Amino acid sequence: MSRIEDEDTRYFIEIDLDSLAVIRVGFEQKKNLDKGQQKQAGIHRLFLTKGQYNKFVRRCESELQSVLDS
Repeated sequence: MSRIEDEDTRYFIEIDLDSLAVIRVGFEQKKNLDKGQQKQAGIHRLFLTKGQYNKFVRRCESELQSVLDS
């Protein structure tokens, strides 16, 4: 099943508040999100524009590839 990306898609990263580590990078349809209420107390969801999301993912993929190549 392919994921839909349209005008109702929201892009985000989730950060663990204790370690400040990024624990998830993703996107979801607006109707499937929890209306901005974070259900997990120790996690913060930071919303990004599509451009910011794509740039972040490309940079992470690039860094990961350079680590794997070395």
